[in-house]
Amino acid sequence: MSVGVAIIGSGNIGTDLLIKIKRLSDTLRVVAMVGIDEASDGLARARRLGVATTHEGVEGLLRMPEFDDVALVFDATSAGAHARNDALMREHGLLMVDLTPAAIGPYVVPVVNIDEHRDASNVNMVTCGGQATVPIVAAVSRVAAVAYAEIVASIASKSAGPGTRANIDEFTETTARAIEQVGGAGRGKAIIVLNPAEPPLMMRDTVLCLVEGDVDEDAVRDSIERMVTDVGDYVGGYRLKQQVQFDAVDHAYVPALDRPFRGTKVTVLLEVEGAGHYLPEYAGNLDIMTSAALRTAEHLVATRTEAAA
Repeated sequence: MSVGVAIIGSGNIGTDLLIKIKRLSDTLRVVAMVGIDEASDGLARARRLGVATTHEGVEGLLRMPEFDDVALVFDATSAGAHARNDALMREHGLLMVDLTPAAIGPYVVPVVNIDEHRDASNVNMVTCGGQATVPIVAAVSRVAAVAYAEIVASIASKSAGPGTRANIDEFTETTARAIEQVGGAGRGKAIIVLNPAEPPLMMRDTVLCLVEGDVDEDAVRDSIERMVTDVGDYVGGYRLKQQVQFDAVDHAYVPALDRPFRGTKVTVLLEVEGAGHYLPEYAGNLDIMTSAALRTAEHLVATRTEAAA
């Protein structure tokens, strides 16, 4: 038996999520799509797929007869809009999966910590950069002590819509906190680059970890490769771009740590290719968000169904 869900936000992320659920999920059933632009492509596609729509925002959702069938809500709007959306959904006791950088609920990266927050009413999917890189930091952290981790997410400018551009500050702050809280790094830093190249390039991510003391390179490499396989289970285009690199660091001053450091720098280069369900293949940054949100929602629904049985 499938569970009814609503998607708030009819832009690129919301529309890709809609199509993914329709194509891939036996657990979830989209009963409502919410937007604010009556002429948006997302709402038009939803109607063609037989999904009820409203262009009157979350207030319109509350007035829809389909709202009674909603058990879970995806928010694909913006960090600013999410606070109000969350407050309204809480009044109705609905589970919310937040695809904005608002981070009202706990950070969730499916392969790392999904079971830690199975009882939360709101879970946050961090950012595209976080979904791509936090698993790698966590993979290193589970076999070595990561004092500092820095990530650079490079995405095609064409794949960054108004919501992404309006939330750049929230992106860097949220991703850095997730690197620490979920990835396990002592300190974290995140940088996003909007690449204007033509033709557009696929999402590329660089993960740099400073590991204290001596490192078992084979253990670190194996942990990273296993994590890449695990993420690839729900993001088919997620892959290592080249072999993991190890470089010795001896007493170099690290500003982020405000002290000298001796250990190893671990560098991981990633590429994320989109599935092309709605967006071009180069938009892996959006694909990894919707794929992670779908995996998270299905898992939460399944665990709660089991608990209620």
